[in-house]
Amino acid sequence: MRVCTTKHHDGAGVSGGAGVAKKLNGYVGFSNYPNQQHRRSIKRGFNFTMMVVGESGLGKTTLINTLFESKVYPAADNGGDGSPRGAASPVVPPAGVDITSVSADIVESGVKLRLSVVDTPGFGDAINNDEAWRPILENIESRFDAYLAQENRVNRSKIVDNRVNALLYFIKPTGHGLRAVDIEFMKSLHSRVNLIPIIARADTLTPREVEQFKAKVLADINYHGIQIFKPVSDQFDDPETVADNRAIAAKIPFAVVGSDRLVERADGTKVRGRSYPWGVIEVENEDHNDFVALRQMLLRTHTEELRDETDVALYESYRTQKLLALGHVQDGTVFREFSPRARQEEEDRVHAAKMHKLETEMAAVFKQKVQEKEDKLKKSEEELHSRHKQMKAMLEKQRHDLDEKKARFAQSDAPAVAAAAAAAAAAGASYTDPAQRAALKDKDKKKNRFF
Repeated sequence: MRVCTTKHHDGAGVSGGAGVAKKLNGYVGFSNYPNQQHRRSIKRGFNFTMMVVGESGLGKTTLINTLFESKVYPAADNGGDGSPRGAASPVVPPAGVDITSVSADIVESGVKLRLSVVDTPGFGDAINNDEAWRPILENIESRFDAYLAQENRVNRSKIVDNRVNALLYFIKPTGHGLRAVDIEFMKSLHSRVNLIPIIARADTLTPREVEQFKAKVLADINYHGIQIFKPVSDQFDDPETVADNRAIAAKIPFAVVGSDRLVERADGTKVRGRSYPWGVIEVENEDHNDFVALRQMLLRTHTEELRDETDVALYESYRTQKLLALGHVQDGTVFREFSPRARQEEEDRVHAAKMHKLETEMAAVFKQKVQEKEDKLKKSEEELHSRHKQMKAMLEKQRHDLDEKKARFAQSDAPAVAAAAAAAAAAGASYTDPAQRAALKDKDKKKNRFF
């Protein structure tokens, strides 16, 4: 055995040092802790909430009953009796999406499981399915809100966890990839729940069509950045577990066939499956469909991973966003060593950044004011230039009009002036133009003012 000792400092902060490995001289007993956890888990049992989403008639109820080999839901899907799929009495879908929940206590080898299955009848059955995903998202987030409210109570001894741990999304086997409603649904919910895509009624496709359809679905999922749950391995897993995880991940999306009835094969043995004129499809035969891989991941190998992913990643992300929206801010100084010098430097940096921001804003305002003033002066200069140009044009027009009037006046008085001049010549006197006479008379008057 080895012991790693770490020295800590007392005070407001805690600083960790490098662990020093030491050997134990005897058996202490803390290696028995996993067994204690096992006994505790057996005593308390487990909660697991699963949601199934898909159009009516895709075998959701039948698959759930097949998974748990019990009547968790009353059989309602067409073809759920193990017979070939055929016509049946039409089922009137509910108006909109109706979310229902069924709980069941299941015991296997002394292990108690509190199973809750959430069904969403009406999804995808309407003509317009643009907002069909919203009631489901609101239901998932309301479960997060309820758990958060219980965590904030004074007495937290009895916390009921009904958060959705896995969502099985049933894809219609069209053979043409994901539809718009499928893409919109998965893009809206992949950050709130462990999304597991399932190709429903895989017995309606040939094996080659199944492989091609899987490739198209995965291509659409990767193209739109949709996050789905996949088994992952770490350094603590043994080679067999790593190989199993790779085998399960290679089958996603799961092409499954469900049946809660036993049918007889050609050799007389009875198996769970569906009987057709050309043969029998066995539910638990890995060569026929991926039901075994789906059950292996959900209930045998990755149940706790689904619960942990919900609690540690999905719920914590939602909780952080919720509290930040309510105004809660995490204090970064908590559980951190306090250094006055570092704090002073941080305050100086903040102050310098603030002053730089103010200077930048003032410079921008000054530049804006100068630009506005220049624009105003330029506009005034243009207006003055335009007014000067107009006045000059008006004066030129007036001068031209006066010149025209003067020319017309001279032309109209020319005959009378010539006659007067002739008469004066005949009388032996000099002729003076009336205008000249008026000018001489004004000149005489000005002279008389001084004498």
